[in-house]
Amino acid sequence: MAGKLLPLALLMLAFTAAFGQKTSENHKFLKDIQAEIDKDSVAWKYQTGAVHYTFAGNYQQALLTWDQGMPTRTYTPTAADSAILKSSTLKNARDYIVDRAKTEQIVIINEAHHNPKHRTFTRSLLAGLYQNGYRYLGLEAIADSSINTRTYATQNSGYYTNEPEFGNLIHEARSLGFTIFEYEAGPDKNGKEREIEQAQNIQAFMKSHPNGKYLIHCGFDHVYEKDVQYWEKAMAGRLKEYTNIDPFTIDQVKFTEKSKASSGHYFIYATGEKEPFVLLNQNKEVFNGIREPKQTDIVVVHPITQYTNGRPEWLCAGKKAYRLPKNKLKKHPLPIQVLAYRVDEYNNNGIPADIIEIHSKEQYDSLYLKKGDYLIVLRNQQYEVIDSLVLHHAD
Repeated sequence: MAGKLLPLALLMLAFTAAFGQKTSENHKFLKDIQAEIDKDSVAWKYQTGAVHYTFAGNYQQALLTWDQGMPTRTYTPTAADSAILKSSTLKNARDYIVDRAKTEQIVIINEAHHNPKHRTFTRSLLAGLYQNGYRYLGLEAIADSSINTRTYATQNSGYYTNEPEFGNLIHEARSLGFTIFEYEAGPDKNGKEREIEQAQNIQAFMKSHPNGKYLIHCGFDHVYEKDVQYWEKAMAGRLKEYTNIDPFTIDQVKFTEKSKASSGHYFIYATGEKEPFVLLNQNKEVFNGIREPKQTDIVVVHPITQYTNGRPEWLCAGKKAYRLPKNKLKKHPLPIQVLAYRVDEYNNNGIPADIIEIHSKEQYDSLYLKKGDYLIVLRNQQYEVIDSLVLHHAD
C-alpha cells in the first residue's frame, strides 16, 4: 500500500541527504553473510552469522544458522511435560508480568541474542511497566553515554543494538520516558568477574537514582539467581546479594524455538496459543522450570512463530504493512536492500526500524512499521544508496 508523501520541500531535502550516500555495512546482504560464514574458521561462526541475519531482518535464517552451530535433536515430550500442561492454566505473559511487577522494584528479563522475538516481547512490557512506576531501563547491550539525549540508538550505540527490533525497543523506551543506563563490565572481564562487575554497575546506578523501579534486560544466563557453573552466582544473584532486594526474574530463553518445530520443546507448539504465556498450577504458582535448581521466578513460553507474507507475526503486531511501489523496483537491478528509517534518524546514523531484501519484482515481502514518518532507502549490492522516498505512515 502506498503512503502519503510529506510536503515537497521535506521530500527533496530527505532525498538529497540520502541519495548516493554509503551507509554502514552492519546490515549486510544475505549472500554476504553466508559468504562470511563459509570462509570463517572460528568455532562460533554460526552464532555470529545468526546475529548478522537478525540485523538483516531474516528471522528464519537466523534460527537455522544458530542451530547449525548448536546442534539440536528431536524433542520427545515426557510424562512430566504432559502432566504440567494438563494441570496448568495458561495466562497471557505480558498481562501477568505487568500486574505482578506492581509490587516489585527490580525486574530482570533475558534474551537469546539471535532471537529478536525476545526484544519485541520486552518492548511490549514497557508501557505497562511505565504506568506502574518503572523509569529506568538497564541494557547489557548498550554502550552509549549519549543515549538519553536522543530518542533512538545509533549504529555506534552497541553491537546487538544494530538489530531493528532492538532499535525499536530503545526508541519506544525513550519515547515513553525511560532513562536508559549501561551496566556491562569492562572488556577485560569474563566469567565470574563479569557477573560481579555487571551487578556492581547496576547497584551503583541504583544508589545514584534511589527509590526507583528498574527493568533490566540481559542475555541468556545472567538472569539466573542461583549458582551457575564457573560463575558461582550470575548477575541477578549477585545483584540480589548486593542490594538485599529480591528481583523478579523472567526467563525467555528456556523455551526458545528452533529452526525445526520437532526440535523445540513440547510447550512451544502443544497449546495452540499465539501469544506468549505463563503456566499457573492449581495453587496459582507460576511454572519456572522442571529441573533443580529453579533459576528464575517465572518462565515465559513463546509459541512457535507464525508468518504473514514471510514475516513473523510477532514482528507485524501493532504495525502496518508497507510494500515498495513497483515503479521503484522497475528502475533497479535486483537484489536490493530496502531499509526504513524514522525520518529524523537516517542522517544521524540511526538503526533501521525494519529491513527486507527483494529478489523478485513479482514476489517480495512488506515492511512493517508503526505510525510515523520514514525515509525508505534502497541499496544495491555494493551498499550504495540508489534511491529513496519519504513515507508518511498513518494508522
